[in-house]
Amino acid sequence: MFLLAQISDTHFDGTDRYRERAQRIMAFVNGLPTPPDAIVVTGDIVDHGLVAEYEQARAVLQSPIPMLIGPGNHDDRAPFREVLLGEAASTAPSNQSLRVRDVLVLLADSSIPGAPQGALAPETIAWLQAELDQAPRDTRVVIAFHHPPATLFSPIVDPIKLTTIESLAALVRGDDRIAALLCGHAHTAAASIFAGRPLRIGPSTAATLAPAWESADGPVVDCDAPPSLAFHVLDGMRIVTHFRTVGN
Repeated sequence: MFLLAQISDTHFDGTDRYRERAQRIMAFVNGLPTPPDAIVVTGDIVDHGLVAEYEQARAVLQSPIPMLIGPGNHDDRAPFREVLLGEAASTAPSNQSLRVRDVLVLLADSSIPGAPQGALAPETIAWLQAELDQAPRDTRVVIAFHHPPATLFSPIVDPIKLTTIESLAALVRGDDRIAALLCGHAHTAAASIFAGRPLRIGPSTAATLAPAWESADGPVVDCDAPPSLAFHVLDGMRIVTHFRTVGN
């Protein structure tokens, strides 16, 4: 069994509210009697891309468990890299990989600087392909990013989902070691299929966005729902996902 915890859309904004919700999630994950093999955080780490927000995120997103943290549309690549990753400030895509035993987690940057929608830049697709080419044949692969590549029937998220999906679909169809794709952005737990593989959309620690059928008067944003996360179990090439909420 390989267990991967997915946290998403923390939206640290310098206030106590989002910090406390993310702290609840981290305490829950770090306190499990059987810890996950890895943690992936799928974007919108902060709300306004400010250094002070990233400093707050850095203080909370701490774990002895191997962890990857990627950007979303609310993030700013330069301070994201500098404060969270300890790298030189850069506006280039922040693509990261983590191998734990026979599982390779590829966290691709789907953000577009200054835009809410997402895309995987040509250099990111090339990076994904290079990582796959270098991985041993017996590797199981999970690809994660921020923007969903499928319609979720969310009035807020669908207009700003991943916009360039053809190259990603070709890459996924071309490698049978890819077990699943993970993303965030939707602020609600969901499951779909993309390019013939399971697509799992992780919920938000910050707030929940309701799908289209829950209101005739426009999008529903529930700021009172408890923070949530996803646990993905790889059983061979089969993925089993559990969505969990964490109360007070």
